[in-house]
Amino acid sequence: MQAIDFFRSRIDAMINLNDPLAVLATRLPWKQIEAAVAQKFEHRNRAGEILKAQDMFGTTETLVGAGRSNAGRPKLPVRLLASLLYLKHSFNLSNEELVLRWSENILWQYFSGMDYCKP
Repeated sequence: MQAIDFFRSRIDAMINLNDPLAVLATRLPWKQIEAAVAQKFEHRNRAGEILKAQDMFGTTETLVGAGRSNAGRPKLPVRLLASLLYLKHSFNLSNEELVLRWSENILWQYFSGMDYCKP
């Protein structure tokens, strides 16, 4: 939730809330989607495997692939990531086209969970 900004209008006051995308934004189970997707970004411990090799000094063992995974918490909100993926595939857009259209379309920003317009 973003802080209240008295000098800007909220997106929900500027759009038609009966638009199909706005209705979908209110009906999708965002909490369940975020909970399901957030698990994919959690750090995981990996056991790794031991590789044995022979060299001139005898048998050596090397631990490979162990430690923490590189997966981490996303910098952007999960709802934003999920909604951008939905919009990209719904409108068959490239990444560049998606970002450009998202920045110009306040309805898409509302669908993505934004309270205020992001230029």
